[in-house]
This record gives sequence, structure tokens and C-alpha cells, in this order.
Amino acid sequence: MDLYTSHFGEIKIKDEETITFHDGLPGFEDYKKFVIIKSEGLEVPFYWMQSAEKEDLAFVLLDPFVFKKNYSFELNKTVVDKLVIEKPEDVAVFSVVVIPEDISKMTANLLAPIVINIKSMQGKQVVLDSNEYHTKHLILEEMKNVG
Repeated sequence: MDLYTSHFGEIKIKDEETITFHDGLPGFEDYKKFVIIKSEGLEVPFYWMQSAEKEDLAFVLLDPFVFKKNYSFELNKTVVDKLVIEKPEDVAVFSVVVIPEDISKMTANLLAPIVINIKSMQGKQVVLDSNEYHTKHLILEEMKNVG
């Protein structure tokens, strides 16, 4: 399928690469189909989650374990059932990233991770019931603590 995007122009994707968010994303409930696009370059840890339904709707994502090694949470049974998760290795987790003009203030949302079952290609943004995480973790500050 040909996908027209504001950020990447026209790209070709296979139907099986499309992730379905049955509930949409908070604030974007009308859009259910997305694809993950890896940023260019081997050392770049960012991804784009591009809507397959709206060419100018895309989110920057990051694997949260890149900068927060001890990041952990449990999914409730409702989410596990909804995403048809059978085992942990079938799950990919991403954080939505906000990149301001001053990139030293780049943040990641650890309170509401994007959870994707990579076998069934179903996803959901899950809002955690946690006091430990919030929506604006400073990525570069967190990375200083990694290692």
C-alpha cells in the first residue's frame, strides 16, 4: 500500500506492518491505523509512529529502556486480553517524545507508554496508575543516570 505522509512523502508499506489501535490514541480517537518508521542511521534511537489515515499525523517515539533501564510496569488483565498478549516477548513498548526547540529539554512520556503486540499488530496507549512516572521525563537528564 502507498502511504502519503507530510514528513516522509510517499512510502510503501505492507498491510501486515499496520498497527491497529482499536481505541485510537487519547486525543486522536478517530485514527486507528499507524505504522512505525525507524529513523535513519544506526545510532538514532528514535522512531516515528505515522498515521495510515491522516498524512500529517505522526508522533516521535523512543524505546524507554534506552534512557531508563529500570523502567517497569504491569499491564492489567483488560489490556492484556484486549491486545491478545500471550507472552512478554510479544510486546514492544515506546514512549511518546516531545522535542522542543532547545533539544536539551526533550521529554518522554513514561506515564502513558505505547504498548504494541508485535504478533497481532494491535496497540494501545496505556495510562499507568503510578506515582513514579510522569508525562515529561527529561531524556538527557535520565541518560546521565544510565550506565
